[in-house]
Order: sequence, then C-alpha cells, then structure tokens
Amino acid sequence: MAGMPNDALHADLHAHRGYLLRVAKLQLRDQGAAEDVVQETLLAALEGWAKFSGKSSVKTWLTGILKHKIIDSLRGRMRELPVSEVLPAEAEEEVIEAFFSAAGHWTSPPQNWGDGEAALKQKQFFDIMDFCLEKLPPKQGRAFMLREVFELETEEICKTLSVSTTNLWVLLHRSRLLLRQCLEQNWFGGAREAN
Repeated sequence: MAGMPNDALHADLHAHRGYLLRVAKLQLRDQGAAEDVVQETLLAALEGWAKFSGKSSVKTWLTGILKHKIIDSLRGRMRELPVSEVLPAEAEEEVIEAFFSAAGHWTSPPQNWGDGEAALKQKQFFDIMDFCLEKLPPKQGRAFMLREVFELETEEICKTLSVSTTNLWVLLHRSRLLLRQCLEQNWFGGAREAN
C-alpha cells in the first residue's frame, strides 16, 4: 500500500471524500466546517500515507483521522456556542414529554421494527437515518454521533461537548427518543421516503 502510485492514491482518497463529508456534515451541521475537516483529513492522509500499514481498509483509516479532526473542531466550537444552543429549548421539552404519560409510561409504545439487521443492509435506510440525524437538535446529534458512530467513551464525549455525565445521558436519551420517532415515521412505519 505504501508504494501506491500518486495518481492511484489521489483517486482512492477522492473516492471516500463524499462519505467523509456526509459524516462531517452530520456531526458539525455546518457545510464550511465539514469541508474544512474533510480537507484536513485528506491532507493528513496524504502526509501520513507512508505510515498506513494496510491492516484496516482505507475508508476505516480515513474515518479514524476524520474522527479526531471533528473532535478538535467540536472542542473549538463548544467554547464559542451561543447560549440558545446550550440551554434546552421549551419546544424540545414538550416533544420529549409527549412520549410519556404523567405516570411515566409510553404514550405510544415502540413499534415492532421486524428484521432490523435487514434494514441495515439497505442503502436507503442509511439515507433515512441521515435525514433523521439532521433533524435532531445540534447538541443531541453530536452526542449521539460521538457515542454511537465514533464509539467514544463517556469522559471523552463530556470533555468534547463541555457537558456533565448526567447532561450527556439526558442528551443521549432524548436523541434516541427522537430518532426512534423519526425512523418509525419514515422507515419502519412503512413510509419509505423522507418528507
């Protein structure tokens, strides 16, 4: 792999650019910032190509680099967040409370999603998942992606998002509830396309 001709290397990196950009946009929610971290990722890959051992796929290797670039970007952005993004919105509270009765029971129990493994094999499912992730409030979306996609530990996510452990669990709980609702409406409920 280390001896790959320059043209082939550029073509290989370019082939993964769309995927990297999609992941970055979901996490950063800003086209310009996503473009920046993807460019930084590709530059780091070009500079570190000689160190790439080939033990993982190029896509996995690039995703690992991207993960670190996104985390660095998020840390910088969390220091500059407006108050409106840090404090929970009243509308969001109402949406979350609508999932449960006053006694704390589901108002509408989760649907049977059937064969979830089969859904994961369909590209259209991931398009709907992306659609649903984009609909999450920004901080919830970031928390979910850092935990479930980047598989970061609680301490690292709390440090990246500048939140307490308790706040992180609330963000994750809320993001899962909203994702469940969106996926049931746009995928598992039978409507196979995003509105």
